[in-house]
This record gives sequence, structure tokens and C-alpha cells, in this order.
Amino acid sequence: MKIEFTIDRFEGEKAILKNEDNETIVWPKNKLPKDVKEGSILAFMIADKAEDKNNKEDLAKDILNEILDVE
Repeated sequence: MKIEFTIDRFEGEKAILKNEDNETIVWPKNKLPKDVKEGSILAFMIADKAEDKNNKEDLAKDILNEILDVE
């Protein structure tokens, strides 16, 4: 599942993030990409470990097939 949050503001070393339902989370500023600013939209991918592994395996297969030009 992908969720999006917008950087609402910075408070010291914390970023205040809000989603479209106006839910708020506090995130460490040093854990954000370097060039973000207030108003930047961040996408978070949430998956359990098994789903994440399957997604990575599928991506690896797609890349190999593209490299080898296999259909």
C-alpha cells in the first residue's frame, strides 16, 4: 500500500507531515530526502516482509527479462 504525506512544516529537527485526511505524523528531519521543503509530497510504501520480498523478486525478474529481451 502506498500512502502520501505532505510536509506541513518543520519544528526544529522534526518534520510535521499531514495526509489528505488531515492526519499528522512527526518524522525526523534527518530521515527525509535532502532537497525537500514545506509543501513537498512524500510517498511511503507500506508492506509486510513477505509482500516486500515478492515485489523485489518480481522486479528482479522483470529487469532480467528486459536485459535478456525475453517475453
